[in-house]
Amino acid sequence: MHPVFKEYIDSLEPSFQGLLSMNPVTVATLPCEIPESGVYLFSENSVNLYVGRTDSMRRRLQYHCRPSSGHNSATFAFRLAREVTGMTQATYVAEGSRASLERHPTFGPEFIEQKQRVRAMQVRYVAEPDPMRQALLEMYASVSLETPHNDFDNH
Repeated sequence: MHPVFKEYIDSLEPSFQGLLSMNPVTVATLPCEIPESGVYLFSENSVNLYVGRTDSMRRRLQYHCRPSSGHNSATFAFRLAREVTGMTQATYVAEGSRASLERHPTFGPEFIEQKQRVRAMQVRYVAEPDPMRQALLEMYASVSLETPHNDFDNH
């Protein structure tokens, strides 16, 4: 393994433990002081569901569950709504597109419900200003916690 990459990998565990040891909050109860950038973890009933990273923590967490957030902002809720409705097949034409799903009579209301669900989930976060460490920590946490809603597929 390249020594510089190994340094990155070896440095992740303390941040990972910091993420896990944080007392969870909800998006609605975020404290006044939170890190600007870092990695976050959504959990529900003590089940770890999704790991993300951001350079704007408060805004990103709020976008995940804001009622007016669309499919590009509330990506986790959109993924949950796809799972619940069974509309999991991505299409790259107007009919069945992400934008059209938001207007779908079944999917649209479910997407709204899933944004509310995400708002009530437990969230933990850890500061990480370095983009490379953010990306590696996101993957490390997702793999270690076996979060079911993370994938690293190319789209």
